[in-house]
This record gives sequence, structure tokens and C-alpha cells, in this order.
Amino acid sequence: MARRQIAAPDSVPLPKIGIALGGGFARGIAHIGVLKVLEEENIPISFVAGTSVGALIGAIYCSGASAAEMEEIACRVRFRDFARWTISRYGFASNRRMAGLLNSVLKVKTFEELRIPLAVAATDFASGNGVIFRSGDLVETVRASCAYPGMFEPIRIDNKVLVDGMLAHPVPTKPLREMGAERVLAIHLKGRWDVGGVPRHLFDVIGQCFAIAQENSAALWRPWADLLIEPEVKAFKYDDFEHSCELVHAGEAAMRAGLADLRAWLNLLPAAGLPAAIPNPAAVPAD
Repeated sequence: MARRQIAAPDSVPLPKIGIALGGGFARGIAHIGVLKVLEEENIPISFVAGTSVGALIGAIYCSGASAAEMEEIACRVRFRDFARWTISRYGFASNRRMAGLLNSVLKVKTFEELRIPLAVAATDFASGNGVIFRSGDLVETVRASCAYPGMFEPIRIDNKVLVDGMLAHPVPTKPLREMGAERVLAIHLKGRWDVGGVPRHLFDVIGQCFAIAQENSAALWRPWADLLIEPEVKAFKYDDFEHSCELVHAGEAAMRAGLADLRAWLNLLPAAGLPAAIPNPAAVPAD
């Protein structure tokens, strides 16, 4: 598909855009579809922040991979490429294999070498506080951000025991503001919410708890976002890597549906009812 060249009027400089990529394990493949549309529309991204699978996707993209390259990788990746089932006091699986995957697909290995500045969110197990990484080694910080409690063993970095970033930063919008983003695009992957459903196993229980926590914590991250995109991924399970094509398409469809609003707050096209400038982000919810 030919890329559309988008440029702001001479008198209106393009704002610095940040994109926050939320967690969702296999559902995170939808992030690739979002990035694919932004590439095709030539919409520049100045900052990326990711949590859990959003950190993994963000790291690969910021290292220099195109959305097309990432889509090709997603088509061949399966759960076994991320993890190995094991018996542990701290989790049922190890994500050491993720290190091998990252080392094979990342074009650079440190934050300092990235073509786009990246923030990776994890959670300090001891304090419950969010931990934001913006420098140093990429592989271990992404592993920490993806350390899903109960499934993957926690990761120790700098004397901290770290678990999945979704617990503290379900969608890391605020770190983007702190990095200097003037417009923030939030990609939220809603988990399965089976009201009245009976869990089949431990991971259904954990997944439902994460979905509940995400909904209850939305007030903490939504006010920092100017535009919220929610790909339709609720029908997919945490390990549905074999459905990568459908997940990419879900991300594409959601982002295309939001393009008019995106162009409007970029001041590229007029839109009735939308402000010419975004007020204080803390006072304006995204929904």
C-alpha cells in the first residue's frame, strides 16, 4: 500500500506524539496492526511506552523493525518461543526463552541505541510501585515487564524483584507525558470479561483478576491520554498466537476507525466539536 504523506500547515508544527502500548499477552499482536496503520499514514511517533507485551512490541519497533517485519515475526511465533513450562516456587513457567527471541529480533540491545525513545514499565513486587526503565539493557527489562504473576517467575534487576508492569501501569500513558509527549495515543487491550463464567483453570482466574484490575484502574491512566484506541480482541485467549493475522487486522481496524480523531487533534484536518488544542491532560478523560 502506498504511504500517504501527511504534513501540518506551515503555521502549525506537528506535536510530539507518544503511543502507550498496554498489556495482553498474545492479544498484544494487535499493537502491530496499530503501528502498521500509523506507518502507512506517515504519522510520526516521538515516544513509545509499553507494559508487558506492549513493552516487547515497543522494544522491537523502537529498535528499528518495521510493522511489516514485526507482522512476519508474529506469524511464526508461538507460546513455546516465549516460555517453557517448569516446576518452580514462583511460577509455572520460565520466560528465559524470551531472552533468546528478543536477542534474535532486536536490532539494538540497549535503550540508548533505540531510534525512538522507549519507556518500559514493570512493578516492584515488594512495594507495589511502578518502575519505569529508560536506560540500560533492553532484554532483561522487557522480561521483567512481561513477568505475569503465577505464570512467569519474577525477574530481579538492581536488587528489586519485578513482576508484570500491568499491575502498576496497565497502559503507560503518564510516562509519555514525563518524556515530553504533547499528544498521547493509548492502546488498551481489553481482557476477557466473562460475567458469570466459571474459570477452567488457574490462568483463567488470574486473567479475570487482571481484567477486573484494568477496569478499576482506568481512572489512573485514561486522563493522560488524548485518544483511546481499543482493538476488538476480547474473543482471543492469552495464548492465541496462532491467530496472529486476525489480531493484526483487529489492530488495523481499530486504528483506521480512529484516524479522523487522530488527524483532528494533530490539527491536520478540521473537525467539528473538537478543540484546536488539548487542555490540561489531567483534566480531560480519553473516553
